[in-house]
Parts: sequence; C-alpha cells; structure tokens
Amino acid sequence: MVTKKKKSTTPPSANNGRKGRAAGKSNINNPTLATTARMGHPAAHLSRNRGGEGGAPGKPKAKRNELAAVRVAEILRRLDVAYPNVRCALTHKDAWQLLAATILSAQCTDVRVNMVTPELFRLYPTVQDVARARPEEIEPVIQSTGFFRNKAKNMVGAARRIVGEFGGRVPGTMEELLTLPGVARKTANVVLGSWFGLAEGVVVDTHVQRISRRLELTKADDPVAIERELVKALPREKWIDFSHQIIHHGRAVCVARGPKCHQCTLEDLCHAGDKTWSTVGCIIPPKGRNSSRRK
Repeated sequence: MVTKKKKSTTPPSANNGRKGRAAGKSNINNPTLATTARMGHPAAHLSRNRGGEGGAPGKPKAKRNELAAVRVAEILRRLDVAYPNVRCALTHKDAWQLLAATILSAQCTDVRVNMVTPELFRLYPTVQDVARARPEEIEPVIQSTGFFRNKAKNMVGAARRIVGEFGGRVPGTMEELLTLPGVARKTANVVLGSWFGLAEGVVVDTHVQRISRRLELTKADDPVAIERELVKALPREKWIDFSHQIIHHGRAVCVARGPKCHQCTLEDLCHAGDKTWSTVGCIIPPKGRNSSRRK
C-alpha cells in the first residue's frame, strides 16, 4: 500500500509571517537596536519600521518630531527643576545699569562685565552722568571688555538719547529701545524681560544659539531667525526663563568645548553628534563632519 503524502494545510502567508518574525528576532542581537529599545528612544521605533527584515514592507518610517509639544514641555520641565528661580547674570540695580551692562556684554563674558561695572557705576552713578561724559573718558574703564571704543560711543549715545528724548528713563517698549545706539533685539529683550518683566521675545546669546541647535529646537544660524523659531516652539510664559536657564546650563554643563553630558539633565533628549557620553543609540552627526570618524 502506498501512503500518500499529506499536503500542508498552512497557508503560505502564515509561513511568510513566521519567517518575518524569525528574522525580526535577529534584531535582538544588534547592540544598537537593543540599547535603543531599552531606552525607549525613537531610534528603536525607526529601526523596526524599515520594512524587510522584521518590518512591514511598504510601511513608511516614523519621523522624529523634535518640536513635538510633549518633548518641548519635557525640556522646559527639566530646566525648571535644574534651574529654578534663575535671574539675569548681569549685576544691576536699575534699568540703566542693566542696559549699560548688556551693551558691554557683546563679545564678552558676563563674569568680565560684572568685574568692570562696579567701577563704571561708581564713577558714573546715573544715566545723566554718562550722558555728560565723553566716550574717551569711558574707554579706559571698560577697556577689558573688548571693542571698548565702540561700546563707549554707544553707551554715551544711548545715555544722551534717554536723557534727551525719554526724560532720563529707560524706555519700556521694543520699538523705543531699538532706537538707542548699540541696542539690538538681544539687548532689548534682556532689558524688557529682566527689568520690566515683559516677554516680547527670546534672548539669543551664544549659549542659547548653540544649545537650541543641539536640542534641535531650531536649524537656523542667524540669531534673529533663531528667535523667530523659538517663539513659535516655546509657550510665551517661558520665553524669559528659558533664556536664563539655557545660559546657566551652557556655563555649568553644556560648555562649548567638552560638554559634560554625563551631568546633563537633558542628555537623553539630545542627539548632538559631539556628545561626550550618551545613553541614546541614534546620534545625529555633527554638522559638516563625517560621522564614521566618531569613535
């Protein structure tokens, strides 16, 4: 008697599904995917959805949205925890002192400015005193801040306009502040936010410019364009605090050379290519560099 061989009753599609799942299990042996999966990082999600091996053919890859409201809210929450009640780092007692100190802070550290302003304000206590002075008299006092001739000219010019056109009071609007010599949007935002408590924009200094790009909150290079993108990404009530917090973070942790990523409260939300330590498996290559050279 000849025994007939039974035909398989399992549909071909089921066999293909088992093969796909078996192939998908091979991802477990991939250290990068295993790490990202454990961390719950978007890279794991992206890797599983590429189609073919362990993925669904034809399914579009999920795109990480760095400006998602939930992510931005988490960044702001962590900054609030790390830097509560932050204030402007420039030492001042009134609006004029803050304006003068901010003019001096261009291309200069706040630490250096705070070393110079006590003597400046001792010699010229009021805006009227500065308005009566000649730039040549101010220059030796502020020389260590750099670009001192231009800064002295702008400071005296701003003081004279404040005395002559605004009755000796620093104006409290963006439009009026921008009419003063040496005052651009950054300086105006510092005065409006730190003295008047008005959120008319976001202060974009070197720290805010650098770290906002690292956090992918902006892709712009120009400070004005960066501010324009930040005001869209951040709730208005956080515009003032965000700048102060990022400035403190840039000085203490996310320094330009050799950032202290192991101490960073935002580390797992940052995908910068020059990180010194990382728990995330998907790192965006540094701009203008070959990521394959990273060790």
